[in-house]
Amino acid sequence: MKKFKKLFSVLVSLLLVVALLGGCGQKPADTKPADTKPADTKQADTKPADTKTADSGEIYIPIISKGFQHQFWQAVKAGAEKAAKDYNVKVTFEGPETEAMVDKQIEMLQAALGKNPKAIAIAALDSKAVLPLLEKAKAANIPVIGFDSGVDSDIPVATAATDNVKASAVAADKMAELIGGEGEVAVIVHDQTSRTGVDRRDGFVNRIKEKYPNIKIVDIQYGGGDQLKSTDLAKTIIQAHPNLKGFFGANEGSIIGVLNAVKEMKKEGKIVVIGYDSGKQQIEAIKSGVQAGAITQDPIGIGYKAVEAAVKAIKGEKVEKNIDTGFHWYDKSNIDSDQIKPLLYE
Repeated sequence: MKKFKKLFSVLVSLLLVVALLGGCGQKPADTKPADTKPADTKQADTKPADTKTADSGEIYIPIISKGFQHQFWQAVKAGAEKAAKDYNVKVTFEGPETEAMVDKQIEMLQAALGKNPKAIAIAALDSKAVLPLLEKAKAANIPVIGFDSGVDSDIPVATAATDNVKASAVAADKMAELIGGEGEVAVIVHDQTSRTGVDRRDGFVNRIKEKYPNIKIVDIQYGGGDQLKSTDLAKTIIQAHPNLKGFFGANEGSIIGVLNAVKEMKKEGKIVVIGYDSGKQQIEAIKSGVQAGAITQDPIGIGYKAVEAAVKAIKGEKVEKNIDTGFHWYDKSNIDSDQIKPLLYE
């Protein structure tokens, strides 16, 4: 009996082993993970919108400006968006918080190139610092368009801008005329790294030196296009030069700083103030007589021509290397004329 029980126990053990082996050989249909949905389906859902635009064949042109805070840039943006509508392309318009943020603009340019644009337009804050990234754009066959301010390179296929040297020379002529051809004058410029900063400074200073030997430029300062900083600089200059007869501000931020300083120091009517660009404060100052006049560009035309040149470059059409968008002198006598009024913005 004992022998029979031992034999029965061995037989049961063998049956259990066979059953277990059989179970392991089956493919467990219900153990498939619930998240084994095809990976490419999930990627399509999370694909960035801008990349999708570029891949879809739509012409996408990012526009990197020097800033966003001045009305001038809003007018450039309006012109760019009008051209985008006319040519049926997609544009984005962005710029750093201040015109002193070169690093931020470089980051924006880097990000824009990462979206595989068909072309790119830039108003460089630093005409040299952007060159490594523009070299990358060239290597990727992405046409580069400069606007408002060029770069120290032949990489841009076109640059839509005012002839700032010539325009500032006209401002110098007006200054000389209004102060009687002699006396001390000073200049606030937005920067000495961008093409507009350098060209407007040199256009004004060189014309004074060449044609008006009895006018002395006593100081040139750089306010980064910041109104508050430019105000402080202008006040310091006025304090240091009590006989100052004229002040030139080379962009919207610079001239607003000069106007603030003149008003705060009660020098209205005693210092001839000449500016550049437009904006509500300049328009009011010219109409009230605190400011003698200013050079206006055509910001809407600059934005429009930049996008138009980009579209032509993408299509392989001939593009003019330097697109002169023009300038005008305006003062109290013509500020409301049909020629000037459309070029001004508040």
